[in-house]
Amino acid sequence: MSDSNSWVDHLKPASPDGATTIASERAQSNINVDALSQFLLGTTFLERQNRILPILQQDPLFSKATQANLGRPDRYMLGLARSKRMRQIVDRHQWDDEDYEMAKYLLDDVSPYQLHQTMFRQTLLEQTNPAQKKYWMDLHSSWTIIGAYAQTELGHGSNVRGIELTARWDQDTREFVLHSPTLTASKWWNGTLGRTATHSIVAAQLLLPEKNSRGEVEYKSYGPHMFVTRVRDEKTHQPLPGIVIGDIGPKYGYASMDNAYMLFNNFRIPHDAMLSRYSRVDPETGVYHKPENPAVAYGSMTHARKRIILAARLVLARAVTVAVRYCSIRRQFRDKDSTGPLESAVLDYPTVQIRILPLLATAYALHFTGERMGQIYDATRASIDDGDLSRLIDLHSLSSGLKSLCSDLAAGGIETCRRSMGGHGFGGGSGLVQLNADYLSKPTVEGDNWMITQQMARYLMKKAEIVVQKGREYVPANETEEVLYRFYYRGGQRQVLQGLDEEDGEQLVKAFAHRAAWLTFQAYDAFLIQKRSWNSLLVQMHELSHAQSEYILVANFAEGLASAGGIDDETKSALWKNFRLFALFTMQKSARQFSRAGAVSEEALDSLPDRILRLMQEIRPHAVRLVDAWAIPDYLLDSALGRSDGRVYEDLFHRAHRLNPLNRMTFNPDYRTDEIVKGSNDGGSILSKL
Repeated sequence: MSDSNSWVDHLKPASPDGATTIASERAQSNINVDALSQFLLGTTFLERQNRILPILQQDPLFSKATQANLGRPDRYMLGLARSKRMRQIVDRHQWDDEDYEMAKYLLDDVSPYQLHQTMFRQTLLEQTNPAQKKYWMDLHSSWTIIGAYAQTELGHGSNVRGIELTARWDQDTREFVLHSPTLTASKWWNGTLGRTATHSIVAAQLLLPEKNSRGEVEYKSYGPHMFVTRVRDEKTHQPLPGIVIGDIGPKYGYASMDNAYMLFNNFRIPHDAMLSRYSRVDPETGVYHKPENPAVAYGSMTHARKRIILAARLVLARAVTVAVRYCSIRRQFRDKDSTGPLESAVLDYPTVQIRILPLLATAYALHFTGERMGQIYDATRASIDDGDLSRLIDLHSLSSGLKSLCSDLAAGGIETCRRSMGGHGFGGGSGLVQLNADYLSKPTVEGDNWMITQQMARYLMKKAEIVVQKGREYVPANETEEVLYRFYYRGGQRQVLQGLDEEDGEQLVKAFAHRAAWLTFQAYDAFLIQKRSWNSLLVQMHELSHAQSEYILVANFAEGLASAGGIDDETKSALWKNFRLFALFTMQKSARQFSRAGAVSEEALDSLPDRILRLMQEIRPHAVRLVDAWAIPDYLLDSALGRSDGRVYEDLFHRAHRLNPLNRMTFNPDYRTDEIVKGSNDGGSILSKL
């Protein structure tokens, strides 16, 4: 910029500036932010974040100043460079896995190595026999190889049973032959594989030879199985003969990830390439040994869904942090009932509060369920490792329903926060552009959010069938059966909640449980009694799954607060207000269901709007401190609007005036010349000359 324009460097925002305003916001609440942060995140998390953050900030490669201005090839190359540097830092500082995950969280840039550390690793851990695990995990842990996970195909995603890639057993050579018989058999969307990976887990239909009644050899499919193979040459990094691999191109988000396509042409892999902890093919006889429980194949997917559920709280918390801070500072119009000289803070308008404050409460709701889901997953995996597979289907169903609801809430919440901030929310200074685009994948990956709700619904109907068939003397085996038993045998039509003034959350939890149980038996009656087709009930099943998952969120929120320690009474009171806001706001969206289920009286439902409005007014003074408690560093937010110091307008102008590379070029708009950039002699660049 010209020195003659240096006068703009001395301009200040109109008074009161953002820094003054955000300080005033914090001063009106006595919530103990540090104690609440410790309660939410724990000492270990916070200490790790404080230790790793400065290491990233001092390396220019991790600067986020201009990354949004890069084209996609450059974003992939930057992502790969950052990933390599990150792995070098791991060695230099002797970081453990949790340190590495923290660094990835703070950088917030999808790594081209992502699948190496997630699905590839998890599948090796869960699906390999002891010898395979020793061999492959040594290579994985040393990063001698870089692995990917190739399951989804061009023609099949959620329907894994329908994938077309085949793995045909050749008894003569003791090998499997991977082959893509059609274009739609091309592996597709597989992250890390497009340009980065050397190896991949590959899902393929296992084909074994059998003789038919005429004595002819035919191949029978035994369903999808997992195999591991090298896909690129060790020295040249080119695809091996018989394999075609490439990057699929631009996407809504994930600019730095090389999502792939891959096809095989009669590509041979050895017998031990089949992951055989639970199922295997005898190399001598070609006989297939099936798994004791087919659900073990869901292990890697369940782990991925658990991670999505746990991450949803912090993803939504980031968007809400930006929205709360900015809308506290941004002033628009004078309150018609006020005589003061200042325009009103945007967050004081109920039409803004109703969009943001329920999401603030939702972030806290997601926290308690995310933690609980992690505990259930760890306990179930420990049981599986001990040979007990009895709880696997419970975990699979729970993770399916919660993944659908939690990622829906987070994805929708990010966009709602963006819209609530008006015009500046649309700009790059919001800090939500990449977050919004990247998170859009979550409602689809690891099971489409509409499709996987069938698993939760089917599970609930099976539990209802058990309760009905076992009779009144049956002792429920778990909490789900207990709720259904109580509904079915102890007055299912009784209204649970008469009013909404109760300070105790127990009645709200019971109302959500009652409504979910009612919907379960509605589906049970439609499918098993009336014999309606499953396909005709899909929308009803989706509603049932979300209702059950909302009950789980409300129940875990209440239980978490009831047992909370280490926070003062005022902070806990504010959290209980957020619990009630989340529960009542969720209830209002499905008021007709609660009414038809007999879970809540009509009078109580009629009072919902006023009660929600009062709760938002009570939470409003604490809003900034409640988002501060998530301890999200400015480096991670990368947001002018959400800066912790409130210097919104200074940062917005800095990003436009000083950091935008477009403003360092002078252009020629005269259509009569081919010159694009003034003074450029680069005739080979379409960006400078036609």
